[in-house]
Parts: sequence; structure tokens; C-alpha cells
Amino acid sequence: MDVFQHWIYTHPDHTRDERRKAWLDLMDRFGGEVDWTAFEIARANLWHRQLHIFLHPFYYIEYGIAQLGALQVWANSKRDKAKALSDYKKSLVLGGSRPLPELFSAAGCQFEFSAKTIQPLTKLLRMELAKL
Repeated sequence: MDVFQHWIYTHPDHTRDERRKAWLDLMDRFGGEVDWTAFEIARANLWHRQLHIFLHPFYYIEYGIAQLGALQVWANSKRDKAKALSDYKKSLVLGGSRPLPELFSAAGCQFEFSAKTIQPLTKLLRMELAKL
């Protein structure tokens, strides 16, 4: 959805046909192996079911931001549960009074999306999943 919304807002003069093609290209890229035979029109308009596009643009990115923070708090707890919980509570006390990067920092987390931050999290996730 975020990729589609980005396309919409970076192509403000697009036509319906161009929008449909952009959506279908993304469905081909990310949509999996579903057979849409006889439902091509529904597939081309499937994005309409996402109310966020109409009411809360780019809302989905907030899920990614929240997951980035949650995974870092969890990773911190694997090293030191008491400190991770204490830092997390410090962040919660600030509520909406501070910008997001400061809330992350108070929780002992990094508000950035590079490999430097994400790779250790994915490595830890893989190790934990392998235990299951």
C-alpha cells in the first residue's frame, strides 16, 4: 500500500488507466501466486478496499515504525530485562510531548531504518524462530 500511495502522490496528474496499471504492476510484484482468472476487474480495483488510502494516507508506515521500536525493545530485553523495561517506561511517560526520535531514544532504541539498525534485529529474529 505504501508503494502504491507513493506512486499516486508522485504522479498527481495520472489517469485512471495509469493508476490501474501501477496497481496491477504492484500486484504482480507483491501479490503472490493467486489465480485471478475471471476476477481481473476486481483485482484491478482491489486497492479500493484500503480505507486508509482515502482517510489516512501513509498510515501503514506507522505499523513499520512501531514494529521497529518494538523489536528493539524486545532485543534490549534479551540483554537486560530490567533496563529495557525501565527505558521503555521512560519513553511511555513522555507520551506525545516529544518527537518520535526522542521517544525511541528514551526507550533505548534507534529511530533510523538502515541496515545498521535492522540487520541485528533480523539476525535475532531468525535465531529465535530457529528455536521453535
